[in-house]
Amino acid sequence: MQNLVITLLGADRPGLVEAVAETITTHGGNWLESRMAHLAGKFAGILRVELPADKTAAAIAALGQLEARGLKIVAEPAEVPARPADERLMDLEVVGLDRPGIVREISQLLARNAVNVAELVTDRSSAPMSGEALFRAHARVQLPAGTDVPRLQAGLERIAGDLMVEIRLVETRRS
Repeated sequence: MQNLVITLLGADRPGLVEAVAETITTHGGNWLESRMAHLAGKFAGILRVELPADKTAAAIAALGQLEARGLKIVAEPAEVPARPADERLMDLEVVGLDRPGIVREISQLLARNAVNVAELVTDRSSAPMSGEALFRAHARVQLPAGTDVPRLQAGLERIAGDLMVEIRLVETRRS
């Protein structure tokens, strides 16, 4: 079996997910995991499917034909790497009044510490009492063995103070 990672983007309307799912199923594939959202009138998604190796090329071609229906698709074969046994997973939570640069400042610190962002979800909404723009982020991060977590925490605390946001870094709960 071959893993395929697919990104898609199009004007949001009913039937987009069904068109992709039908194409995958027609080629003997299995939908494994996905993240999809409506953003500013667009439908955007990323997903991983598993296909028989001998049907992968045909599936990629068929997915490309969905562009005629207004759906831009990029599909690439991918390998699922083994997770290092000494890797540490943590959740990073950010909440505060929105301002430019929040993601940049935090991601720069993470990159300097060789921390990988495995998943990032952000949102902006109105604060309950004031109505001001409130920024929220949740990230699942992968820390390599030997990461100096107290030093990373101290860096995040400095950024939190500079940006006037709350930042929490906690061990990921394993299910």
